[in-house]
Amino acid sequence: MVIREIVVRQLCLPLTKPYKVSFRTYTEFEPVIVEMVSEDGSVGWGEAYVPAGSTRETAESAWQFCCSHAERLVGRTAAEIGDLIDAEVEESPFASCAMMSAVAMVTRHPALVVDSEIRVPLLVPVSATEKAAIAAEVEERLEQGYRTFKVKVGWDVDADLQRVRWVQQALRGRALITMDANRGYDAAQGAHFAAALDPEGILLFEQPCEADEWEANARIAKLSKVPLMLDESIRNVRDIERAAALPGVRYVKLKLKRVGGVDRALSAMRRAKELGLGICLGDGVATEILCWIEACVSRGFLAGAGDMNGFLKPKTKLLVNSLPFERGDIVLRPGYWPIVDRKALREHQTRESRYTVLATA
Repeated sequence: MVIREIVVRQLCLPLTKPYKVSFRTYTEFEPVIVEMVSEDGSVGWGEAYVPAGSTRETAESAWQFCCSHAERLVGRTAAEIGDLIDAEVEESPFASCAMMSAVAMVTRHPALVVDSEIRVPLLVPVSATEKAAIAAEVEERLEQGYRTFKVKVGWDVDADLQRVRWVQQALRGRALITMDANRGYDAAQGAHFAAALDPEGILLFEQPCEADEWEANARIAKLSKVPLMLDESIRNVRDIERAAALPGVRYVKLKLKRVGGVDRALSAMRRAKELGLGICLGDGVATEILCWIEACVSRGFLAGAGDMNGFLKPKTKLLVNSLPFERGDIVLRPGYWPIVDRKALREHQTRESRYTVLATA
């Protein structure tokens, strides 16, 4: 299958409300979107959003990677493009994911083909910060069907602990809680937080310290009253194997854009499962394109709810046929395939580069 055109776009998608994590507050998503078109007219889409401070890559480096490779590789087969990009994944995983996901879609990768209806439950973040507002938000989300609530922490330890207690009180055992520090604590703060938790109703505590601070994360895992999950620390199978050896680390979180695409994510999840680790997959800062791909790929691997909920945050949806979502679940139905809304692309596009194989007589 020869790819005759590759288009690289960057979008700016305002959010319905600010999304706050330990290292920044998002008011819009700015993903790089890659479109591949084959000679027979098949279309594949991929994306990667590189939030500042979350990785060594940047939005600009991801843009340049996708454009330079699109220019060099257009006119080759999808298989050749996949092989050539895969060789560079560990240098630029986020950008590689955008290219590799487009390859997976244009070739109809088996992991994306759904034969029977499957529901993928999602985590829902708690955005309120005051006790009464938290109680009201919890009731609303329970009514909507959510059964796993994600509490963002990583700022002030005592205030974070109080907020977790308020969520526990509001839930009264009716749903599970996960907590995510997004690398916001130092070793002492993370230890204080983990040791002071009331474990009632809490499934796990995610990524207290920086990705490469393995010793700090390991110390916190040992004393934590709830299991630890590593997220930003997990970039490949080697990291999964390292995490599995740490007492108290019982879960790993993966994102396609961190491991570099569909096949690498499948390999990583298989290895995590072999090692007895619980698996979470998903990107909270992604559009319907990547969230659908991650939902498909997650089948048979998730230990609980998935985190591919980014598509619920922007005001504008990118699909003509919106990703089916009911009662807190992405619903994967046979025959469903995303159709991108080109009008929405044009309205939110901030730049575009197009690479085409010229027709020959």
